[in-house]
Amino acid sequence: MIRWISGFIGAGIVAVLAWSLLWSVVGVVTDPPAPTAEHYVHAHHPLLSAELPSEGLFGKYDVRQLQRGFQVYKEVCAACHSIRLVSFRDLKQLGYDDGQVKALATGWQIEQPSINPDTGEVATRKNLPSDHFPLVFANDVAARAANNNAVPPDLSLMTKARHEGPDYVYSLVGHGYVTQPADLLTKFPDAKTPNGLHYNQYFANLNIAMPPPLTQDGQVQYLDGTKPTVDQMAKDVAAFLTWTAEPNLDTRHGAGFAVLGFLLVFCFLAYGAYQNVWRNMKH
Repeated sequence: MIRWISGFIGAGIVAVLAWSLLWSVVGVVTDPPAPTAEHYVHAHHPLLSAELPSEGLFGKYDVRQLQRGFQVYKEVCAACHSIRLVSFRDLKQLGYDDGQVKALATGWQIEQPSINPDTGEVATRKNLPSDHFPLVFANDVAARAANNNAVPPDLSLMTKARHEGPDYVYSLVGHGYVTQPADLLTKFPDAKTPNGLHYNQYFANLNIAMPPPLTQDGQVQYLDGTKPTVDQMAKDVAAFLTWTAEPNLDTRHGAGFAVLGFLLVFCFLAYGAYQNVWRNMKH
């Protein structure tokens, strides 16, 4: 009896769920959701391609570009955004020697939090090459207080956290800040960018708290003589943030091709062994 009642209740639950699913599908088909401003804009403005040399199976980092991207991060982005998963000594992969890394660490604008051994009070100390890049803000409360109630995200894994990450960063900071189109407001009157936010056609909801970080050509003076256009700076910082998210890309690509080569040779050897062992056997 109990088993019969349990089966009846289970069948009832399944029937209710099936009925709900059916009418949900019917509702979506017969009364689709109204288009929104962000869907309209993103459909007409897909992400631009950064065309980085690290893209594709045979991609490799351009060390000079990574150094330029680090310079853009250091002079423009580091005032608000941390890269807490990167240590100063990791910069040796960008071609900096030990002395340069040490100078960058000790001269970094934010020091490492520490404790005064004599008084036990909170203090700071100079960064060491072994230290990770320090947080820009001590906590979210301090971040919100300094950024109109918005918390600047950490950029260490930004190109992994966003769809088409390198292209997203390049499009957002290099080409996303434009004047809000008048025809958009005509079509979607409620889409007007609120005070304190900035219209960006590549941001998810079109309204971003971050002011335009790259405002003019020559904002960063590259040490290697490359012309620092806004497009070039956006491309270079996208390359640098691709490296922070995946610093071992070159090694991974090399190991992958080595494994494929080994498997190819192994297949030939296995086939040869098979032919030799079974050459007198009928199949």
